[in-house]
Amino acid sequence: MSQSFDASRSLTALEQDNTIITVIEMSKAKWLIAALVPGLKRQPLKKIDADAPALLELLQRWRDEASQAGHTIQRIAVAYEAAGDGFWLARFLWAHGIEAYAIHPASVAVSREHRRAKTDRLDTELLMRAFLGWLRGEKRHCTMAAIPSIEEEDARRPNRERESLVGEQTRLINRIKAVLARFGIRSFRLSLRNAADRLMAIRTAEGTPLPDNTRAELSRFLERLHLVRAQIRAIEQERERKLAAAPTAGQGPHAMVRLIARIIGIGVETADMLVHEILSRGLRDRRAVARYAGLTGSPDESGQRRREKGLARSGNARVRRGMIQLAWRFLSFQKDSDLTRWFQARTADGRKTTRKTMIVALARKLLIALWRLVTTGEVPQGVNLRTA
Repeated sequence: MSQSFDASRSLTALEQDNTIITVIEMSKAKWLIAALVPGLKRQPLKKIDADAPALLELLQRWRDEASQAGHTIQRIAVAYEAAGDGFWLARFLWAHGIEAYAIHPASVAVSREHRRAKTDRLDTELLMRAFLGWLRGEKRHCTMAAIPSIEEEDARRPNRERESLVGEQTRLINRIKAVLARFGIRSFRLSLRNAADRLMAIRTAEGTPLPDNTRAELSRFLERLHLVRAQIRAIEQERERKLAAAPTAGQGPHAMVRLIARIIGIGVETADMLVHEILSRGLRDRRAVARYAGLTGSPDESGQRRREKGLARSGNARVRRGMIQLAWRFLSFQKDSDLTRWFQARTADGRKTTRKTMIVALARKLLIALWRLVTTGEVPQGVNLRTA
């Protein structure tokens, strides 16, 4: 991607006489493509199969038509909404010399009518207006997502997979406990390695063996639970292997993970999530860090009315959830830090609502402090570190 990239506006001057501007309304099977082509009075609108090479052929055809009309095309800019298709198309187009951008869907202004018309054609018109404003360098039209590389996307997979597996593990444990509770069994320990063998000896509250179908069902649950736990261990062991193999005094994500994990109260899992989800993205300032995590407020002001509607929640939900959990844990492990003292001073009234509000502020301050730690090496005041 071009080095002169700003999510809120384009830093490259728009010369519309030699630029093809294209937006794509994407679905699983079909793409609706709208364009502004210099020299053409009509505004092309073409539906094609969801196929990247076919898109390249269409863009080349429009380039040829513009050349026949006397316009030499020097730039092709394409935009689409960042959604389930991800960023592969943007990387594909950049590799073929075409500018490609992914628009944050929530940043595009839409009509506030109760029953507004919505079709793919109307959506392309909305995207085109927003994209044109962004290309002209005007703010507040839309916001672009940073296009991650394949390596950056791949680095997030282990942590996200582990999060999914932990949820699956919890679901299986709860299902097993629910089945056992129906027979008055509450003392069965699933953490034992021979839990599957102990099913044969377990007795119901009446003193009878478990019914055959129930025992078979529990055996299958335990087999799945054993597999999920083995996969979680495999992910953790592979991460530890990569951290150990990385240079000790190097730069990059592995060095960031080791640095953050030195803070008492933060484990490798949390450090790995924070680094690959937000801290390695190269955000420009502390406001961008807080905004990406969705930890900023959403004020509602009109006339004399002044109120706060709560968290914007427009950023990364994993980071936001992880930081709020980390903030509570931070209070227990870093009692002498300036951040903990700041929190205690503002929650001295003991009200639960005050603590719930201020824990979000603490999570925001802590995230910014961690961002400064990995970018400038500035250790938060009063924070205790593990020995290197």
